[in-house]
Amino acid sequence: MVPWLSEHYGNPHSGHSLGVESHQAMGQAVCQIAQLLNAPVDSVVMTSGATESNNLAIRGMCLHPRQKRRHIVTVTTEHPAVLDVFADLQSSGFRVTHVPVQQSGSANAGIVDLQKLEEAIDDDTALVSVMWANNEIGAIAPMTEIAGLCHDRGALLHSDATQAVGRISVDMIDVDIDLLSATAHKLYGPKGTGLLIVGNSNRRVRLNPQIVGGGQQSGIRSGTMNPAGIIGMATAMQLCNDGMQVHNDRVAQLRDQIWNTLNSQIEGLQLNGPDFDRERRLPGNLNLALPAIEGQAWMSAVPEIAFSSGSACSAAHSAPSHVLTALGIDESRARRSARFGVGRFNQVQDIQTACEMLVDGHSKLLALAH
Repeated sequence: MVPWLSEHYGNPHSGHSLGVESHQAMGQAVCQIAQLLNAPVDSVVMTSGATESNNLAIRGMCLHPRQKRRHIVTVTTEHPAVLDVFADLQSSGFRVTHVPVQQSGSANAGIVDLQKLEEAIDDDTALVSVMWANNEIGAIAPMTEIAGLCHDRGALLHSDATQAVGRISVDMIDVDIDLLSATAHKLYGPKGTGLLIVGNSNRRVRLNPQIVGGGQQSGIRSGTMNPAGIIGMATAMQLCNDGMQVHNDRVAQLRDQIWNTLNSQIEGLQLNGPDFDRERRLPGNLNLALPAIEGQAWMSAVPEIAFSSGSACSAAHSAPSHVLTALGIDESRARRSARFGVGRFNQVQDIQTACEMLVDGHSKLLALAH
């Protein structure tokens, strides 16, 4: 990214040599992104991140003048960047259905109930939005089956794939998905850069622009584009794609190491979400519930360890995780929960050290509580 932030700083929409140079490099990066997601190049719209992409996909499709259907469907465990858009559209007159997920205790806990989803989609359904992989519990949705259910009734399918892209295989054509959101910073790319894939070779998708002025990106998303960020995102996606299976095997082993170590030293731990199965759960995700200590207190006791008690995007709210309560987990257990994300730069020794600190912090909190 550095050269495109310094000497090659031309506006990619200008006709001078600096601009042309920047435009060409950015175009190559967009082609690379399209190839990695198996999407048509002209379907890639670059944005500021997944929140903007979700807004553009959902609002843009639902509010297009030619779109007459008035029912939209999503899942109870979606990210606020989807749920809040649905709530806003509901206040504008759209009929909204929130489909439940399979409940805690099931091997598929947190995965959308396909029967309930099928029942929810009717002939007035315009759009269904299902996240590919959940940010809190790592639950992976069966996107191919979901796409079939949507298209059987003439509805389009959007997926917030923020947690999936760069972690598991994401193929727009194979899954036959219509709209896909992702962001760079979840795969070691720069913050402030995201994308929306609009349509595929099977169906055309029309969007009402949410940002106008300038007409860039065929008018779907106006504004001067960010060559350095886009090049950074494409590079990060390529690095994540290379050797993905080997990396996932290693990350899953480290995740299991955390669970096994903590479970052997803290009596009464409970696993939140689906089983540790590659088809059901992201390899680096662990969400657990402590027997007596709140997750927020545990975080405060061990500030050197980067983990969380909920979604980073909802950290300002004091309510328990809506994802966990949607699994049928009570408020007390939800507040006693913590989420760990293992990444590609973590090592066995890092995990060992972190577990020792976590156990020590928990012991001190337990002593104070008594």
